[in-house]
Amino acid sequence: MLKGRAFVKLLVVLTCGINACTPAEEAQNQVSIDGGSVGYPLHQAIAEEFQKVKPDAQVSVAASGTGGGMSKFCNGLIDIAGASRPIKEEEIEACKKKGIDFVELPIALDGIAVIVNPKNDFVKCLTLGELNTIWNAKADGKVTHWNQVNPSFPDMSIKLYAPSSYTGTFDYFTQAVTGTSRNSRTDYTPSYNQNIIVQGVAGDVNALGYVGISYYLQNREKLNLAAVESPSGKCEKPVPLDKVVKNVYAPLSRPLFLYVSKKALDSKPSVREFVDFYIENSWKWVDQVGYVALPDKVYPKIKQKLASGETGTKFKDAKPGEPLANLL
Repeated sequence: MLKGRAFVKLLVVLTCGINACTPAEEAQNQVSIDGGSVGYPLHQAIAEEFQKVKPDAQVSVAASGTGGGMSKFCNGLIDIAGASRPIKEEEIEACKKKGIDFVELPIALDGIAVIVNPKNDFVKCLTLGELNTIWNAKADGKVTHWNQVNPSFPDMSIKLYAPSSYTGTFDYFTQAVTGTSRNSRTDYTPSYNQNIIVQGVAGDVNALGYVGISYYLQNREKLNLAAVESPSGKCEKPVPLDKVVKNVYAPLSRPLFLYVSKKALDSKPSVREFVDFYIENSWKWVDQVGYVALPDKVYPKIKQKLASGETGTKFKDAKPGEPLANLL
């Protein structure tokens, strides 16, 4: 389904070339998005559908990680940043220095899946305390065996795989599990490409990792999905996906965002039209690419926020797992 979307940018540039766009027209038709790999398939899908209704648009979609996308965004290099966690204070300051105001738009929901090897028959449900024991920075080089996490687990080594520290998934998971930003151990195998994490866990009987739920859904026959004990004391998994939309899978359910340049919204009709199209139609493709549509009552609030051009963030200080509607 997504294979052809890699050619979206090339096709739209060729279209403009055939129609002999002037440089000024070409600039007005360009829309640039960069950000997290989680969310990237949805951006691609919508870019392709938008192209069908606006053939002259030139939509480029990239995935440099949430941190990489936000860095480009706050340096004025792109119109839209895709993020799998809320904007950080230092990013707000970086945008401010460049005179970049932004509109913050939730676009979908995601669950972070805790995964183990299919041969692992003892990890059924992990508490947040156990996840903290594994991933806290204090565990670096010290918590190296499963029985250190829980005495009932076997005396086997743990091999850890996780997203790189510059990704939104790393940021959100670390905050949710340890209670502190960036408070993660470093002696794990990192990757920007979460498919690499899947391959690592699938190929190592002692492995544990975490990925966006879409990566688990695409590879469920290769992995075991661990439940996580929620604040209510129940063991929950992010599937079926209504566990995410109902915020039952807490605190590892999260919103995904677009951060849109206010200047681009106001000065480039193509950006305004693309974002309008995105908010109006994204629910049609969210499930197909492995994410979860927002609650129905949230979409009108987001449309209103976009129409008013309200800038700034309401999510920066949100607690992991806090219901989306509370923040709008």
